[in-house]
Amino acid sequence: MMLVALLWIGLSIAAGALAMTIWNLALYCRPRADAPARAEMVTVCIPARNEERNLEVCVRAVLAQDHDALRVLVYDDGSTDGTADILDRLCRENVRVEACPVHPHPPGWVGKQFACDQMGLHAGGEYLLFIDADVRLAPDCIRRALDSAHQLRADLLSTFPRQVTGSIGEQLLVPMIHFILFSYLPFVRMRRTNDPAASAACGQFVLVQREAYLAAGGHASVRDSMHDGVKLPRVFRRAGFRTDLFDGTDLASCRMYEGLGATWRGFAKNAYEGLGSPGLLVFLTVLHLLGHVLPWVVLAWAAAAWIGEEGGPAAASPATMAVVLAALACTLNIVQRGLLSRRFAQGLLPVGAHPLGVLMMTAVQWYSSVLQLRGARAWRGRAGPLASGARREMAQT
Repeated sequence: MMLVALLWIGLSIAAGALAMTIWNLALYCRPRADAPARAEMVTVCIPARNEERNLEVCVRAVLAQDHDALRVLVYDDGSTDGTADILDRLCRENVRVEACPVHPHPPGWVGKQFACDQMGLHAGGEYLLFIDADVRLAPDCIRRALDSAHQLRADLLSTFPRQVTGSIGEQLLVPMIHFILFSYLPFVRMRRTNDPAASAACGQFVLVQREAYLAAGGHASVRDSMHDGVKLPRVFRRAGFRTDLFDGTDLASCRMYEGLGATWRGFAKNAYEGLGSPGLLVFLTVLHLLGHVLPWVVLAWAAAAWIGEEGGPAAASPATMAVVLAALACTLNIVQRGLLSRRFAQGLLPVGAHPLGVLMMTAVQWYSSVLQLRGARAWRGRAGPLASGARREMAQT
C-alpha cells in the first residue's frame, strides 16, 4: 500500500537525520578548558540598534574576559532609544571601549552588515569578534575560542551560543536551528573540503582573523544579505580561507527573541537566504513531511482507532506494518531531538512536540520565501534585499 511505502521512506529519512546528528555531535568539539593565554589583540565588534536593554550587560561581560589583549568597538546604528547615552557612559568609564565613527547608511546595504563593515575597517588587532548585543560571554570565552581557532587552523570560527528561550513559541522554533544544522551539514566534509556549500556560521558569534577578513572582502561582500551566518563563511572559502565551528554552548548565551511573534518575524527575515532556492525549499518540505510529520500523524490515527474500538482494534484499524514503521520513525525522531536537547540545554518540549516544531519551521520558510518574492523582508524598520523580480517591477513603476 502507498502509505507503507511512504513510511519506509520516512523511516529512512529519520534514520539518516539521526545518524548525521550523532556523527556531527562527535565532531562538534568544546574548546579545551586549560587553553593557554595568547597575546593576539582581539577587537570585539558589537552592532547596536536600539539596544538599551542589552548593550551595557553585553559590554561588561566582554570587559570581564580573562583574555587581556582586547578592546570593544560599538557601532550605534541609528538608535532612537537610550543606546547612545549608555555607549557614551561606557566609553568614559573604560578606555578599552570605543564608539565606532558613524556614517550615513548607504543604499543597497543591510544595516547590520554596514555596521559590521565599518567596525571591521576601523578596528585594529589580529582578530575581530563580531557578536550581537544580546549575546552574553562567559569570562573564559575569548581565550578558549581563540585557542580553538589556532587548533582548527580556522580563519573564521563560529559557534551557536546557548539559545535561551521563554515562551512556547520560542521553545518550538529556536531549537530548530540545531535540528537543521546537525541533520544536514556533514561536519566531516566541512573539515575536509573548502567547498562553500559545506560551511555554516552563526551571526551571533563570528571570530575572524583580521587580515583574512579584509582579504576576503569582509561584510562588504555580503552587504545585501540578512543572513551573514550563511553568506560570510562562503565568502571566506571562495577566497581560499578556512572556516569551522566549535561548541561554545557553555561559553556564550543569547535570548534571540522574546515571544512567538518576534521569533516568527526574526526567522522570517532570513529563512529564505538560509535555503537559497525554491527547489531546496520544496525538497526539504517533502523530506520533513515524510520523515518527521507523517509518522506522528499515522501513530495518532492508530491511537484514535484503538481507543474507538471496544476490546481492541478491529479489522478497519490502521495496517500493522504502517503502525510499526511509524512508531520506529517517531522513536528515531525522539532520540535525535533528545540528544540535541541534552547537549544544548533545550528542555523537553522540543522533543515531545517535534512534529509541531518542524511544521512551524516549514511554515516560516515558506512565509519568508513569499516575503522575498514580494520584496517585503524587513527587520527593525528597514527593508531587506529585494528579489530580482521585485526589483524589476519597482524599476518599471
